[in-house]
Amino acid sequence: MPAKATDVRRAAVLGSPIAHSLSPQLHIAAYKALGLDDWRYDRFETDEAALPAFLSGLGPEWAGLSLTMPLKRAVIPLLDEITETARSVEAVNTVVLTGDGRKVGDNTDIPGIVAALHERGVEKVESAAILGAGATASSALAALSRICTGEVVTYVRSEQRAEEMRGWGERLGVRVRAADWADAAGAFEAPLVVATTPKGGTDHLVEAVPEGVGTLFDVLYDPWPTPLAAAWERSGGAVVSGLDLLVHQAVFQFEQFTGETRPVLAAMREAGVKALG
Repeated sequence: MPAKATDVRRAAVLGSPIAHSLSPQLHIAAYKALGLDDWRYDRFETDEAALPAFLSGLGPEWAGLSLTMPLKRAVIPLLDEITETARSVEAVNTVVLTGDGRKVGDNTDIPGIVAALHERGVEKVESAAILGAGATASSALAALSRICTGEVVTYVRSEQRAEEMRGWGERLGVRVRAADWADAAGAFEAPLVVATTPKGGTDHLVEAVPEGVGTLFDVLYDPWPTPLAAAWERSGGAVVSGLDLLVHQAVFQFEQFTGETRPVLAAMREAGVKALG
């Protein structure tokens, strides 16, 4: 029997801009795969100024929120608690609304990166390199703290960014060495390279990809493959995509929102691939 309107459980993704988000397609696909007909997932255009009112207006039917930019840090003072994972990078992409009305923040990007790498057979590396130094780079560094046994080299454009990444390394217990962006092709010597730059940010490095590379984790997913990912595969390297990250972090969110542990990764990935055309 279909659920009554009053029985519907709700979740949504918030951010600005938000129209491009694939989160609704992923979560709705998971609901359908498990027959969760009483669940609804939406998207809402929400900036920092609108966030407090949105959170305070949520009723008991709400189970959780996915957050994208620019809300991942702005939400922290508005929460009752954040997990150690989220605290480690001062970024929340998941808010769980508990039965007693509390709002708990978490970060599923970090375990999502680890899970995506594990799926591709990368469980431990002796060293790694990160291209870029933004918010995604700090999450990548946190993930690498779980699988990298040695040094992480970060390729950045300024001394300020270099200092920030060294600071994250100290906080996360990772040995970080900052290198100049002009020398970014040197990253390709590492067994694992994580590219965290915006679209087009690594296109100039394509010609420098050597034979015999290791694994590239490119956090972009649209359009796919990126020029760097395509060159990497031509050189015989393994590639992990931003869609892999997107679906793995969404699985962790889905489990926290619904309490379900039945597998939904395949359904989410299929929905993501379909949405990207």
